Amino acid sequence: MKRIAVFASGSGSNAEKIITYFQDKPIADVSLVVYNKPDAFVLERAKKLSVPTLLINKDDLYESDEVINQLKDQQIDLIVLAGFLWLIPKKLIKAFPEKIINIHPALLPRFGGKGMYGLRVHQAVKEANDTETGITIHYVNEVYDAGTIIRQERVAVSEEDTPTTIAQKVQQLEHQYYPEVIESILQK
Repeated sequence: MKRIAVFASGSGSNAEKIITYFQDKPIADVSLVVYNKPDAFVLERAKKLSVPTLLINKDDLYESDEVINQLKDQQIDLIVLAGFLWLIPKKLIKAFPEKIINIHPALLPRFGGKGMYGLRVHQAVKEANDTETGITIHYVNEVYDAGTIIRQERVAVSEEDTPTTIAQKVQQLEHQYYPEVIESILQK
């Protein structure tokens, strides 16, 4: 059975969907939730679902090998970013080559990069008068949102949509497709 670590910074709705998706699947389980904000709601979701957690700070991630050592001790096979807002350092990418993926709430390369997350992305889509948006699931490299694209899914944007309604549409895509893509990666 493969072991997944989910990294999150916020509410953790994608983390919860991933955890529950794999609960009854023999291919993998979420063995660890790594989070970087002590008050992140993802902690409550992980506790409710009996998944071990690890709170990290910037020194743990950037200045030491603490995170890498913890992931290796847990025998993690795949790292899944689910709303994790820190740039992944080169040493972690090197320790887990082609084993770190991310989901972005837009059709990259549009509306990606540092500072483009959450409602900021959906506001940018609205201001650009785009008629569609979606999700991009990609491998992680040293640049925000610039790794090789694995899959994109689209949804229509109407004139009546607001950044909030766009966010709701995109989140439905995230919850539907992210677990499936994770499973397909693990089957390779």
